[in-house]
Amino acid sequence: MSRHVVDVRFEYPVVFTRDVFGTGAIDGGSVLVDVLRQKEPTRRHRVLVFVDSGVTASRPEYVSRIRAWAARHAAHVELAADPVVVTGGESSKNDRAVLEGILGRLHELALDRHSFVVALGGGALLDVVGYAAAITHRGLRLVRLPSTVLAQADSGVGVKNGVNAFGKKNFLGTFAAPFAVVCDTDLLASLEPRDRVSGLAEAVKVALVRDAELFGWLVARAPELARGDAAVLRTAVERSAMLHLRHIATSGDPFEMGSARPLDFGHWAAHKLESMTSHRLRHGEAVGIGLAVDALYSAAVGLCDHATAEATLSLLRALGFTLWDEALLAVAPDGRPVVLDGLAEFREHLGGELTVTMLERIGRGREIHEVDEPRMIECLRELARREARP
Repeated sequence: MSRHVVDVRFEYPVVFTRDVFGTGAIDGGSVLVDVLRQKEPTRRHRVLVFVDSGVTASRPEYVSRIRAWAARHAAHVELAADPVVVTGGESSKNDRAVLEGILGRLHELALDRHSFVVALGGGALLDVVGYAAAITHRGLRLVRLPSTVLAQADSGVGVKNGVNAFGKKNFLGTFAAPFAVVCDTDLLASLEPRDRVSGLAEAVKVALVRDAELFGWLVARAPELARGDAAVLRTAVERSAMLHLRHIATSGDPFEMGSARPLDFGHWAAHKLESMTSHRLRHGEAVGIGLAVDALYSAAVGLCDHATAEATLSLLRALGFTLWDEALLAVAPDGRPVVLDGLAEFREHLGGELTVTMLERIGRGREIHEVDEPRMIECLRELARREARP
């Protein structure tokens, strides 16, 4: 037997800017052009832009702004076609026709590995466009422009993409590092309060398992974040993104080849709640509930003290999260809560032994391999007593 080692280095810029297609004092448009030209500065780059329908609904001028941006930078950029508006939200990951439509457009326009696919939108849109780009010619150059708090703080800066299938979240997907990520913080101003708040779940999560200082900052700034203070929100998003990127770069397992997903604290319940509610719950809203459940469980089994669990729930409430949903009441014929099926599905997604991150203290998680279901059911009941509303 001969053994071969293939070393592969992934490197991509993550840039925070403003007014990415504008002409203001901070010319984000030049930032994007510089990103496209970083490896081949003398070429005229062919670009196809996919835009989340949520962005165009709140900012109808965006398609014309992209056209104007391309015209201003015509020496370096050529639009392969008019920007394509794609339905955003989790429904885009559930509808195979959305994926096929994106793939069909890439085929019709003959985009190749030196062309650029630019995805502008929330996490779901980035997921489905990213998946299409990854499987076309085994990988087109993808530039992500995340437009939501959640996408800029977490999913948009990472290396994963995927779509839902067979009733399971991200059943189909690939690990594919983007060519670049450009976060336009001006886009956050047009978000509805619900989306702004729910996106902060990932910032709370990464603070809980990685950074006690960030957790303390979130507690201190919770009133401003709940009000939507733009400057404070930008800081929260950027700090969260940097922590997620640090994990990807230094964990030794960026493509999750092992059994653990340490930055998916609270997600085993969240993913199940999303599917149980047919995605009535936003991802961030479901993560908020999942964080509350797992914080209570961590304290109940002695992994952390009760003050840690109370601090977690208190911060989530202060930010505006609702920590209960009627889906948690759903039970199977044998009386077992249906949400507990999320544990098996969580393990199945990676394979290997069950590995779930719980809390040891603020700023530090701990991996466990068994969950005491009677204790977990007690925690669900405790959450109901605290948070359920008539």
